[in-house]
Amino acid sequence: MSHGYETGRLDLPFVGIATFAKSPYVADWSTIDADVAVLGAPFDFGTQFRAGARFGPRSIREASTLFSFGHAGAYDHEDDVTYLEGARIVDMGDADIIHTDTESSHANIETGVRAALAAGALPVVMGGDHSVNIPCIRAFADHGPVHVVQIDAHLDFVDERHGVRYGHGNPMRRAAEQAHVTGISHFGIRNVSSTAKEGYDAAREMGGDILSVRQIRKLGLDATLARIPSGVDYYITLDIDAFDPSIAPGTGTPSHGGFLYYEVLELLAGLAKRGRVVGMDLVEVAPDYDRTGTTSILAAQVLLNVIGRTLHARA
Repeated sequence: MSHGYETGRLDLPFVGIATFAKSPYVADWSTIDADVAVLGAPFDFGTQFRAGARFGPRSIREASTLFSFGHAGAYDHEDDVTYLEGARIVDMGDADIIHTDTESSHANIETGVRAALAAGALPVVMGGDHSVNIPCIRAFADHGPVHVVQIDAHLDFVDERHGVRYGHGNPMRRAAEQAHVTGISHFGIRNVSSTAKEGYDAAREMGGDILSVRQIRKLGLDATLARIPSGVDYYITLDIDAFDPSIAPGTGTPSHGGFLYYEVLELLAGLAKRGRVVGMDLVEVAPDYDRTGTTSILAAQVLLNVIGRTLHARA
């Protein structure tokens, strides 16, 4: 990220076109040349109840401009590190979404993630409902093995219900079935969800480790991280409803008793040091349920912090 003040342009958050972190827009995905490629996946036809996550990518982009003017990178005085200094981030725009056509929409998302991987960039996908994780994981078929770290209020491990296999209750089951996925850490799981007891049993049988927010708080950060395989490639899928609705009300399925900001940030920062983060999606931001915009700001802040810590760990 370049230093805006050096050019004489202030470039305040409300000025210009809202790409993610005001990064360059790349319309031709065959020309990506970057460390990080951000893709929007505004698909929310997999929701069971409150839709609206299709507006998530646009709202996160707008919120991200708050953190992306002026300084070259972001100095963290606690870590004494300037994150994102020199980071090359591009915005790929959005995968094309075809209304009511899940298969084609998911295929378009997978194409975008594969394009980022082909360019050697870290793919960061903004959903959309959690079903968009399904094509994201598929895109890693030739880039595995990966261990999936899910941060979420809900297990999302339904196999099939009334013929539905690719909705927002299915992504972790579909991920566990992939040969290149070696295991899943399910963190933050709590309260009622679409996954019944047999889904929990199946998740554990297929290599899943399930912890609630309260269990993680009791264990502590270091003990929680120790449960994740070390020195491997990680794919992170972060559902915004993992956070408590007091700080993230803008989602279709809010669940009380959730994480606070630093709990998730410190977990993901530790993950970046424990192995290699190779991809990420952040899903379920539905801005119309949050008139303050706080949820989108939280999402943008988390993404930029995870990107910064991932690139710093690689360096």
